[in-house]
Amino acid sequence: MRHVPQPPVTEGLDPESPLSKYKQIREILKTHAREACQPGYRLPPERELSEHFGVARKTIRHAIDALVDEQVLKRVVGIGTFVVPEKMDLRVRLHSYSEDMMRRGMVPDAHVLKFDTIKASGHLAAQLMIDEGQPVVRFKRLLLADGTPMSLDENYMPADLVPGFIDGPPPSKLYQALHERYGLLLEWGEDQVESRAASHSQADLLGVEPGFPLLQITRYAYIGERLADYSVSLYRSDRYKLFVPLQRLGTGTPRYSDTF
Repeated sequence: MRHVPQPPVTEGLDPESPLSKYKQIREILKTHAREACQPGYRLPPERELSEHFGVARKTIRHAIDALVDEQVLKRVVGIGTFVVPEKMDLRVRLHSYSEDMMRRGMVPDAHVLKFDTIKASGHLAAQLMIDEGQPVVRFKRLLLADGTPMSLDENYMPADLVPGFIDGPPPSKLYQALHERYGLLLEWGEDQVESRAASHSQADLLGVEPGFPLLQITRYAYIGERLADYSVSLYRSDRYKLFVPLQRLGTGTPRYSDTF
């Protein structure tokens, strides 16, 4: 990335806006990167942006993280955050596994492995952006479609967001249960996709050999600014292919074509 003078961010938060501060900052920085900067320009430091917007640096970092995931910005460790060339938009739908399988004409099923409350470890607390030791609801399942193991799913939710959740039976449709019991509707999310080799215990549950390649999708699902659900899903690579719909600016609606 080039070390070139960056234009200052001049737009501020609108106190009358219905959008949260986080969403406003994310859109302001995205517009700034696309309209005021050229590829290679460096974004102002987080400390400077925090002072400009009058918010905590964690909020600035969260907005920048989202733009890095959107490939609007790129972090260079020890140097700064830079504007990258504009690319096609990625659109990701936020729905439950059961909804997804039924949409494909397959019969979903799940074997519940864990449904309890645990104390957040340092790693888990960092992922959920809560204090270490805070109660967290853990929901771990082996998910099947038409009787075939498809994935291992682990969902983690702050316990104060879903009081009494584990007192009843495990839900068959997690997102639907959150909406019906608590009025929680997950508004948006971010997925991180990578590959990993199956451990012995994972391979045994998924019906594959140890070391078998798995597709790991880590999801952060939000209600407004709050992270409501952190999940890690491990999919069998021989049963699952991830299709990402793409759309070029100015064209029609993309065609969704996720298939097994």
